[in-house]
Amino acid sequence: MKKALLILSLVSSIYSLDINSSVDKKEINGSKKSLIEKNLLEQMKREEKYAKEQKFYQGKDYNLSAVEVNPDSLSSIKAIEPEYDFDMDDVYSD
Repeated sequence: MKKALLILSLVSSIYSLDINSSVDKKEINGSKKSLIEKNLLEQMKREEKYAKEQKFYQGKDYNLSAVEVNPDSLSSIKAIEPEYDFDMDDVYSD
């Protein structure tokens, strides 16, 4: 959706440049048009990369049930008791 809106806005801005002012028509020559097209293609590539990354980050296409932890296997693991020994006298003695 965002990609389509971005492309639509870029195309409409280029289109309005060509139609609305005759001065701009004279100023925009082949090199400027090719630069605009190059920037447009570059932005489209960025949008494709962003869409691919978002697809990965959202994780909708991935089945991670194979790496889930079985809760029954956790009962055999011993709980680690915290040590409440905060005697720091030996640190400060000379």
